[in-house]
Amino acid sequence: MMPIRLLMELISTKLNQSMPQKRPKLWLSVLFWIALVAPAQAALELRVAIEENVGQVKVGSSTKAIVRDAAGQPLGEIAPMNAFQAQASGNGVALDRWRSSSVWIEPQNNGYVWIGDRWYRGRTRVVFVNNGLTAINYVDLEKYLYSVLGGEVYPNWPLEALKAQAVAARTYALYQRQTRGNSIYDLGDTIAWQVYKGVESEAPSLYSPVDSTAGQVLTYKGKIILAAFHSSSGGHTENVENVWSDNLPYLRGVPDFDGNTPEAQWVKTISREELSRRIDGVGNVLSMTPERTSPVGRIITMKIIGDRGARTISGPALRRALDLRSTWFTVTPDGEKSLPSSFRIQGRGYGHGLGLSQWGAYSMARQGANYQQIVRHYYQGTTLGKIKVVN
Repeated sequence: MMPIRLLMELISTKLNQSMPQKRPKLWLSVLFWIALVAPAQAALELRVAIEENVGQVKVGSSTKAIVRDAAGQPLGEIAPMNAFQAQASGNGVALDRWRSSSVWIEPQNNGYVWIGDRWYRGRTRVVFVNNGLTAINYVDLEKYLYSVLGGEVYPNWPLEALKAQAVAARTYALYQRQTRGNSIYDLGDTIAWQVYKGVESEAPSLYSPVDSTAGQVLTYKGKIILAAFHSSSGGHTENVENVWSDNLPYLRGVPDFDGNTPEAQWVKTISREELSRRIDGVGNVLSMTPERTSPVGRIITMKIIGDRGARTISGPALRRALDLRSTWFTVTPDGEKSLPSSFRIQGRGYGHGLGLSQWGAYSMARQGANYQQIVRHYYQGTTLGKIKVVN
Protein backbone atom coordinates (compact mmCIF):
# COMPACT_ATOMS: atom_id res chain seq x y z
CA MET A 1 0.00 0.00 0.00
CA MET A 2 1.07 3.61 -0.52
CA PRO A 3 2.41 5.48 2.55
CA ILE A 4 0.40 7.63 4.94
CA ARG A 5 1.63 10.83 6.52
CA LEU A 6 0.21 13.47 8.88
CA LEU A 7 -0.28 17.03 7.69
CA MET A 8 -0.65 18.41 11.25
CA GLU A 9 -3.32 20.99 10.51
CA LEU A 10 -4.74 22.14 13.84
CA ILE A 11 -8.47 21.82 13.47
CA SER A 12 -9.99 21.56 16.94
CA THR A 13 -13.02 19.54 17.97
CA LYS A 14 -14.56 18.98 21.38
CA LEU A 15 -14.66 15.39 22.53
CA ASN A 16 -15.71 13.73 25.75
CA GLN A 17 -14.43 10.31 26.81
CA SER A 18 -17.29 9.49 29.17
CA MET A 19 -21.06 9.29 29.17
CA PRO A 20 -22.63 12.77 28.95
CA GLN A 21 -23.73 14.51 32.14
CA LYS A 22 -25.87 17.62 32.55
CA ARG A 23 -22.70 19.71 32.36
CA PRO A 24 -20.24 17.55 30.42
CA LYS A 25 -16.56 18.25 30.73
CA LEU A 26 -15.25 18.97 27.25
CA TRP A 27 -11.91 17.53 26.20
CA LEU A 28 -10.07 19.63 23.64
CA SER A 29 -8.53 17.46 20.96
CA VAL A 30 -7.00 17.87 17.53
CA LEU A 31 -8.57 16.71 14.29
CA PHE A 32 -5.56 15.78 12.17
CA TRP A 33 -5.54 15.55 8.44
CA ILE A 34 -4.13 12.25 7.22
CA ALA A 35 -2.93 12.26 3.63
CA LEU A 36 -3.61 9.06 1.71
CA VAL A 37 -1.45 8.92 -1.38
CA ALA A 38 -3.46 7.48 -4.24
CA PRO A 39 -3.79 7.70 -8.04
CA ALA A 40 -5.36 10.87 -9.40
CA GLN A 41 -9.07 10.78 -8.59
CA ALA A 42 -11.63 12.87 -6.75
CA ALA A 43 -12.12 10.35 -3.93
CA LEU A 44 -10.57 7.24 -2.48
CA GLU A 45 -11.64 4.16 -4.43
CA LEU A 46 -11.59 0.79 -2.69
CA ARG A 47 -11.04 -2.49 -4.51
CA VAL A 48 -13.37 -5.09 -2.99
CA ALA A 49 -13.11 -8.72 -4.07
CA ILE A 50 -16.63 -10.08 -4.62
CA GLU A 51 -15.74 -13.40 -6.26
CA GLU A 52 -12.31 -15.00 -5.99
CA ASN A 53 -10.68 -17.84 -7.92
CA VAL A 54 -13.85 -18.96 -9.73
CA GLY A 55 -14.27 -20.47 -13.15
CA GLN A 56 -16.96 -18.03 -14.23
CA VAL A 57 -18.93 -15.07 -12.91
CA LYS A 58 -21.87 -13.13 -14.31
CA VAL A 59 -21.25 -9.38 -14.78
CA GLY A 60 -23.42 -6.63 -16.22
CA SER A 61 -24.74 -3.11 -15.80
CA SER A 62 -28.00 -1.27 -15.10
CA THR A 63 -27.09 1.38 -17.70
CA LYS A 64 -25.03 1.32 -20.87
CA ALA A 65 -21.50 0.25 -19.89
CA ILE A 66 -18.14 0.56 -21.60
CA VAL A 67 -16.06 -2.63 -21.72
CA ARG A 68 -12.30 -2.07 -21.61
CA ASP A 69 -9.27 -4.32 -21.86
CA ALA A 70 -6.35 -4.58 -19.43
CA ALA A 71 -4.73 -1.46 -20.96
CA GLY A 72 -7.92 0.57 -20.61
CA GLN A 73 -8.73 0.54 -24.31
CA PRO A 74 -12.43 0.26 -25.24
CA LEU A 75 -13.53 -3.13 -26.49
CA GLY A 76 -17.23 -2.45 -26.85
CA GLU A 77 -20.42 -1.77 -24.91
CA ILE A 78 -22.93 -3.65 -22.78
CA ALA A 79 -26.57 -2.64 -23.25
CA PRO A 80 -28.57 -1.44 -20.20
CA MET A 81 -29.89 -4.23 -17.93
CA ASN A 82 -27.77 -6.80 -19.72
CA ALA A 83 -25.19 -9.26 -18.40
CA PHE A 84 -22.67 -11.81 -19.68
CA GLN A 85 -20.90 -14.76 -18.13
CA ALA A 86 -17.22 -13.96 -17.76
CA GLN A 87 -15.19 -17.16 -18.09
CA ALA A 88 -11.58 -18.14 -17.57
CA SER A 89 -9.98 -18.66 -20.97
CA GLY A 90 -6.35 -19.70 -21.17
CA ASN A 91 -4.54 -17.14 -19.03
CA GLY A 92 -7.19 -14.50 -19.50
CA VAL A 93 -10.85 -13.53 -19.40
CA ALA A 94 -13.48 -14.23 -22.03
CA LEU A 95 -16.55 -11.97 -21.92
CA ASP A 96 -18.93 -12.55 -24.83
CA ARG A 97 -16.77 -11.83 -27.90
CA TRP A 98 -14.03 -10.01 -25.99
CA ARG A 99 -10.75 -11.44 -24.70
CA SER A 100 -8.14 -9.88 -22.43
CA SER A 101 -6.00 -10.66 -19.38
CA SER A 102 -8.51 -8.54 -17.47
CA VAL A 103 -11.77 -6.86 -18.41
CA TRP A 104 -13.33 -3.65 -17.07
CA ILE A 105 -17.07 -2.88 -17.00
CA GLU A 106 -17.73 0.83 -16.49
CA PRO A 107 -21.41 1.85 -16.26
CA GLN A 108 -22.41 5.24 -17.60
CA ASN A 109 -24.67 7.83 -15.94
CA ASN A 110 -24.14 6.56 -12.37
CA GLY A 111 -25.40 3.10 -13.17
CA TYR A 112 -24.87 0.02 -11.03
CA VAL A 113 -22.80 -3.04 -11.88
CA TRP A 114 -23.99 -6.61 -11.50
CA ILE A 115 -21.47 -9.07 -10.03
CA GLY A 116 -22.48 -12.65 -9.29
CA ASP A 117 -25.96 -12.20 -7.85
CA ARG A 118 -26.06 -8.59 -6.59
CA TRP A 119 -25.98 -4.96 -7.69
CA TYR A 120 -23.07 -2.75 -6.66
CA ARG A 121 -22.08 0.88 -7.03
CA GLY A 122 -18.91 1.78 -8.92
CA ARG A 123 -17.26 -0.33 -11.62
CA THR A 124 -16.04 -3.88 -12.12
CA ARG A 125 -12.74 -5.48 -13.01
CA VAL A 126 -12.52 -9.20 -13.79
CA VAL A 127 -8.96 -10.51 -13.81
CA PHE A 128 -7.40 -13.91 -14.34
CA VAL A 129 -5.20 -14.86 -11.37
CA ASN A 130 -4.21 -18.14 -9.69
CA ASN A 131 -5.86 -20.25 -12.41
CA GLY A 132 -9.26 -18.62 -11.89
CA LEU A 133 -11.20 -15.39 -12.09
CA THR A 134 -11.42 -12.72 -9.43
CA ALA A 135 -14.18 -10.10 -9.77
CA ILE A 136 -13.40 -6.82 -8.03
CA ASN A 137 -15.79 -3.98 -7.31
CA TYR A 138 -14.05 -0.60 -7.52
CA VAL A 139 -16.18 1.61 -5.31
CA ASP A 140 -15.87 4.98 -3.60
CA LEU A 141 -15.00 4.54 0.09
CA GLU A 142 -18.02 6.49 1.36
CA LYS A 143 -20.47 4.70 -0.91
CA TYR A 144 -18.96 1.38 0.18
CA LEU A 145 -19.89 2.36 3.73
CA TYR A 146 -23.55 2.88 2.78
CA SER A 147 -23.71 -0.88 2.29
CA VAL A 148 -21.43 -1.87 5.19
CA LEU A 149 -23.58 0.00 7.73
CA GLY A 150 -26.64 -1.84 6.48
CA GLY A 151 -24.87 -5.15 6.93
CA GLU A 152 -23.62 -4.37 10.43
CA VAL A 153 -26.35 -2.40 12.27
CA TYR A 154 -30.04 -1.53 12.04
CA PRO A 155 -31.00 1.47 9.87
CA ASN A 156 -33.46 2.76 12.51
CA TRP A 157 -30.80 3.13 15.23
CA PRO A 158 -30.03 6.58 16.71
CA LEU A 159 -28.07 8.81 14.37
CA GLU A 160 -25.06 9.16 16.69
CA ALA A 161 -24.70 5.37 16.99
CA LEU A 162 -24.77 5.11 13.19
CA LYS A 163 -22.13 7.83 12.93
CA ALA A 164 -19.91 5.96 15.40
CA GLN A 165 -20.29 2.79 13.32
CA ALA A 166 -19.44 4.74 10.16
CA VAL A 167 -16.20 6.04 11.70
CA ALA A 168 -15.27 2.58 13.00
CA ALA A 169 -16.06 0.84 9.70
CA ARG A 170 -14.17 3.44 7.65
CA THR A 171 -11.15 3.13 9.94
CA TYR A 172 -11.33 -0.66 9.84
CA ALA A 173 -11.51 -0.72 6.04
CA LEU A 174 -8.46 1.52 5.62
CA TYR A 175 -6.49 -0.46 8.21
CA GLN A 176 -7.27 -3.69 6.33
CA ARG A 177 -6.32 -1.99 3.06
CA GLN A 178 -2.91 -1.14 4.52
CA THR A 179 -2.20 -4.45 6.26
CA ARG A 180 -3.99 -7.18 4.27
CA GLY A 181 -4.56 -5.71 0.83
CA ASN A 182 -2.63 -7.04 -2.14
CA SER A 183 -1.89 -6.09 -5.73
CA ILE A 184 -5.34 -7.29 -6.87
CA TYR A 185 -7.73 -6.06 -4.16
CA ASP A 186 -7.86 -4.15 -0.86
CA LEU A 187 -10.65 -6.01 0.94
CA GLY A 188 -12.98 -8.98 0.71
CA ASP A 189 -16.74 -8.79 1.21
CA THR A 190 -17.29 -11.40 3.95
CA ILE A 191 -17.50 -11.16 7.74
CA ALA A 192 -13.76 -11.95 7.83
CA TRP A 193 -13.30 -8.42 6.45
CA GLN A 194 -16.55 -6.45 6.76
CA VAL A 195 -20.00 -7.49 5.56
CA TYR A 196 -20.53 -5.87 2.16
CA LYS A 197 -23.58 -6.79 0.10
CA GLY A 198 -23.75 -3.93 -2.35
CA VAL A 199 -26.88 -1.90 -2.94
CA GLU A 200 -29.26 -4.41 -1.33
CA SER A 201 -28.14 -3.59 2.23
CA GLU A 202 -28.33 0.19 1.79
CA ALA A 203 -31.09 2.30 3.35
CA PRO A 204 -31.85 6.04 3.10
CA SER A 205 -31.25 6.52 6.82
CA LEU A 206 -27.64 5.31 6.40
CA TYR A 207 -26.53 8.00 3.96
CA SER A 208 -26.48 10.86 6.47
CA PRO A 209 -24.27 9.20 9.12
CA VAL A 210 -21.74 8.30 6.43
CA ASP A 211 -21.83 11.66 4.64
CA SER A 212 -21.69 13.74 7.83
CA THR A 213 -18.55 11.90 9.02
CA ALA A 214 -16.99 11.64 5.55
CA GLY A 215 -13.28 10.89 5.71
CA GLN A 216 -13.12 10.67 9.50
CA VAL A 217 -10.96 7.91 10.97
CA LEU A 218 -9.43 6.98 14.32
CA THR A 219 -5.68 7.19 14.84
CA TYR A 220 -3.20 6.33 17.57
CA LYS A 221 0.17 8.09 17.52
CA GLY A 222 -0.48 9.19 13.98
CA LYS A 223 -1.46 5.78 12.56
CA ILE A 224 -4.86 4.43 11.57
CA ILE A 225 -5.99 1.90 14.18
CA LEU A 226 -7.43 -1.59 13.98
CA ALA A 227 -10.96 -0.44 14.82
CA ALA A 228 -12.38 -3.82 15.82
CA PHE A 229 -16.09 -3.91 16.67
CA HIS A 230 -18.64 -6.48 17.76
CA SER A 231 -22.35 -6.77 18.44
CA SER A 232 -22.43 -6.77 22.25
CA SER A 233 -19.85 -7.27 24.98
CA GLY A 234 -22.23 -8.42 27.72
CA GLY A 235 -21.31 -5.64 30.12
CA HIS A 236 -17.57 -5.05 29.67
CA THR A 237 -15.30 -5.06 26.62
CA GLU A 238 -12.00 -6.94 26.66
CA ASN A 239 -8.27 -6.25 26.57
CA VAL A 240 -6.93 -7.31 23.18
CA GLU A 241 -4.21 -9.61 24.56
CA ASN A 242 -6.88 -11.80 26.17
CA VAL A 243 -8.40 -12.52 22.76
CA TRP A 244 -5.71 -12.01 20.11
CA SER A 245 -1.92 -12.04 20.30
CA ASP A 246 -1.67 -8.36 19.39
CA ASN A 247 -0.56 -5.70 21.86
CA LEU A 248 -2.69 -2.72 20.89
CA PRO A 249 -2.92 -0.05 23.62
CA TYR A 250 -6.16 1.43 22.30
CA LEU A 251 -8.12 -1.87 22.53
CA ARG A 252 -8.58 -1.93 26.29
CA GLY A 253 -11.49 -3.32 28.26
CA VAL A 254 -14.01 -0.67 29.33
CA PRO A 255 -17.47 -0.81 30.95
CA ASP A 256 -20.21 -1.31 28.36
CA PHE A 257 -23.76 0.04 28.27
CA ASP A 258 -25.48 -2.90 26.59
CA GLY A 259 -27.09 -4.45 29.69
CA ASN A 260 -30.70 -4.18 28.55
CA THR A 261 -30.15 -5.01 24.90
CA PRO A 262 -31.08 -8.21 23.01
CA GLU A 263 -27.57 -9.69 22.82
CA ALA A 264 -26.47 -8.99 26.40
CA GLN A 265 -27.31 -12.46 27.79
CA TRP A 266 -28.03 -15.85 26.29
CA VAL A 267 -28.49 -19.51 27.18
CA LYS A 268 -27.76 -22.62 25.16
CA THR A 269 -28.27 -26.27 26.13
CA ILE A 270 -26.22 -28.97 24.38
CA SER A 271 -26.75 -32.70 24.85
CA ARG A 272 -23.81 -34.84 25.99
CA GLU A 273 -23.90 -36.72 22.70
CA GLU A 274 -23.73 -33.55 20.64
CA LEU A 275 -21.02 -32.03 22.82
CA SER A 276 -18.94 -35.21 22.62
CA ARG A 277 -19.32 -35.23 18.84
CA ARG A 278 -18.08 -31.66 18.54
CA ILE A 279 -15.08 -32.09 20.85
CA ASP A 280 -12.63 -34.71 19.63
CA GLY A 281 -10.36 -36.91 21.68
CA VAL A 282 -12.14 -37.19 25.04
CA GLY A 283 -14.99 -39.61 24.45
CA ASN A 284 -18.16 -38.85 26.43
CA VAL A 285 -17.73 -35.40 27.98
CA LEU A 286 -18.04 -35.53 31.78
CA SER A 287 -17.02 -32.01 32.81
CA MET A 288 -15.91 -28.62 31.51
CA THR A 289 -13.83 -26.48 33.85
CA PRO A 290 -12.25 -23.06 33.10
CA GLU A 291 -8.46 -23.12 33.41
CA ARG A 292 -7.79 -19.48 32.56
CA THR A 293 -10.23 -16.60 32.31
CA SER A 294 -9.84 -12.90 31.62
CA PRO A 295 -10.39 -10.45 34.50
CA VAL A 296 -14.03 -10.00 33.47
CA GLY A 297 -14.67 -13.73 33.00
CA ARG A 298 -14.15 -14.63 29.34
CA ILE A 299 -12.76 -18.10 28.78
CA ILE A 300 -9.12 -18.11 27.73
CA THR A 301 -8.69 -21.88 28.13
CA MET A 302 -11.12 -24.62 29.19
CA LYS A 303 -10.28 -28.10 30.54
CA ILE A 304 -12.50 -30.78 28.99
CA ILE A 305 -12.61 -34.17 30.75
CA GLY A 306 -14.22 -37.21 29.19
CA ASP A 307 -14.35 -40.94 29.83
CA ARG A 308 -11.53 -41.51 27.30
CA GLY A 309 -9.21 -38.63 28.05
CA ALA A 310 -8.86 -34.92 28.68
CA ARG A 311 -7.74 -31.88 26.71
CA THR A 312 -7.43 -28.12 27.05
CA ILE A 313 -9.15 -25.94 24.44
CA SER A 314 -8.84 -22.20 23.93
CA GLY A 315 -11.93 -20.07 24.45
CA PRO A 316 -12.15 -18.93 20.79
CA ALA A 317 -11.70 -22.52 19.54
CA LEU A 318 -14.40 -23.78 21.91
CA ARG A 319 -16.70 -20.98 20.83
CA ARG A 320 -16.32 -22.05 17.20
CA ALA A 321 -16.72 -25.75 17.99
CA LEU A 322 -19.94 -25.21 19.96
CA ASP A 323 -21.25 -22.32 17.85
CA LEU A 324 -21.50 -19.97 20.86
CA ARG A 325 -22.11 -16.24 20.72
CA SER A 326 -19.04 -15.32 22.77
CA THR A 327 -16.34 -16.71 25.07
CA TRP A 328 -17.91 -15.16 28.17
CA PHE A 329 -19.91 -18.07 29.58
CA THR A 330 -20.31 -20.62 32.35
CA VAL A 331 -21.14 -24.31 31.99
CA THR A 332 -23.47 -26.31 34.26
CA PRO A 333 -23.99 -30.08 33.77
CA ASP A 334 -27.56 -31.40 33.87
CA GLY A 335 -28.57 -34.91 34.95
CA GLU A 336 -26.39 -37.43 36.75
CA LYS A 337 -23.12 -35.99 38.01
CA SER A 338 -21.12 -39.04 36.87
CA LEU A 339 -22.53 -38.88 33.34
CA PRO A 340 -24.47 -35.66 32.59
CA SER A 341 -27.23 -35.90 30.00
CA SER A 342 -26.66 -32.32 28.81
CA PHE A 343 -24.77 -29.12 29.57
CA ARG A 344 -26.36 -25.73 30.11
CA ILE A 345 -24.20 -22.88 28.81
CA GLN A 346 -25.10 -19.43 30.09
CA GLY A 347 -23.32 -16.58 28.38
CA ARG A 348 -23.02 -12.85 27.87
CA GLY A 349 -22.52 -10.75 24.76
CA TYR A 350 -22.09 -11.55 21.08
CA GLY A 351 -18.69 -11.39 19.41
CA HIS A 352 -15.05 -11.14 20.44
CA GLY A 353 -15.64 -8.26 22.85
CA LEU A 354 -12.94 -5.96 21.42
CA GLY A 355 -13.38 -2.29 20.57
CA LEU A 356 -16.77 -0.82 19.74
CA SER A 357 -19.80 -2.60 21.15
CA GLN A 358 -22.58 -1.88 18.66
CA TRP A 359 -25.41 -2.35 21.15
CA GLY A 360 -23.41 -0.37 23.70
CA ALA A 361 -23.09 2.47 21.17
CA TYR A 362 -26.85 2.23 20.61
CA SER A 363 -27.50 2.67 24.34
CA MET A 364 -24.97 5.50 24.69
CA ALA A 365 -26.60 7.37 21.80
CA ARG A 366 -30.05 6.91 23.34
CA GLN A 367 -28.72 8.43 26.56
CA GLY A 368 -27.43 11.49 24.73
CA ALA A 369 -23.82 10.70 23.81
CA ASN A 370 -22.51 11.94 20.48
CA TYR A 371 -20.47 9.81 18.13
CA GLN A 372 -17.15 11.38 19.19
CA GLN A 373 -17.84 10.43 22.80
CA ILE A 374 -18.83 6.92 21.76
CA VAL A 375 -15.71 6.14 19.73
CA ARG A 376 -13.38 7.71 22.29
CA HIS A 377 -14.95 5.51 24.99
CA TYR A 378 -14.41 2.24 23.13
CA TYR A 379 -11.05 3.12 21.53
CA GLN A 380 -8.94 4.41 24.38
CA GLY A 381 -6.42 7.19 23.78
CA THR A 382 -7.26 7.62 20.11
CA THR A 383 -7.54 10.80 18.06
CA LEU A 384 -10.19 11.56 15.48
CA GLY A 385 -8.58 12.34 12.14
CA LYS A 386 -9.69 13.05 8.62
CA ILE A 387 -8.20 11.61 5.45
CA LYS A 388 -7.28 13.74 2.47
CA VAL A 389 -6.59 12.02 -0.84
CA VAL A 390 -3.59 13.50 -2.64
CA ASN A 391 -2.14 12.62 -6.02
